[in-house]
Amino acid sequence: MGFWDKEHCEYCNGAIVEKITDLPRKVGKRYVLIKNVPAGVCSGCGTRYYAANVLKRIEVIVKGRKKAEKEIPMAVYSL
Repeated sequence: MGFWDKEHCEYCNGAIVEKITDLPRKVGKRYVLIKNVPAGVCSGCGTRYYAANVLKRIEVIVKGRKKAEKEIPMAVYSL
């Protein structure tokens, strides 16, 4: 039995299924991409849910306490 089994979305009541996702975040003036993040994802509306231990690991990354695996340039456009 998985962590998200029998859980339902608070918005649409859809079933929540466990998936591995990528999480883009703006941190100050930079953007970071956190890869391979376990999340509960609503099968109806796509809302993502994160367990407390995952959120703590994300916080460590966002606060800059973990060295990035790699850095790449990013193209920027305006409309």
